Amino acid sequence: MKSVEAAYDDSCLFCRIVAGQISATVVRDSADFLAFRDIAPQAPTHVLVIPKRHGYRDVAQLAAENPDLAARLLAEGAEVARQEGLADNEIRPGYRFVFNTGDAAGQTVYHVHLHVLGGDALGHFGRAGLG
Repeated sequence: MKSVEAAYDDSCLFCRIVAGQISATVVRDSADFLAFRDIAPQAPTHVLVIPKRHGYRDVAQLAAENPDLAARLLAEGAEVARQEGLADNEIRPGYRFVFNTGDAAGQTVYHVHLHVLGGDALGHFGRAGLG
């Protein structure tokens, strides 16, 4: 397992949220993870779950270098979904986990983060522009 090189990067938006330099609507704060509402939600519930320490730019790097932390990130996401009422919703249960990896996938912040989406029927994934 490779160690995280940097605990904090001042140029990283998410590191600045963890440090309290930028405000966010936090829904869960644990020892290793922070979960907060997305500022441009793509579903009625859209929460980002991040490791507090900087060091992994995307989920591919995280899974390769620290699979234990990757598994714990997924477990934290499941707990956020439960806390937000997405897992136990009797009317419409369900949620989606999304990781955008790289520019072409829409990743804009290079601090690994999990999107937890739900709260309504989620449509099928979009298609890439083919023309």
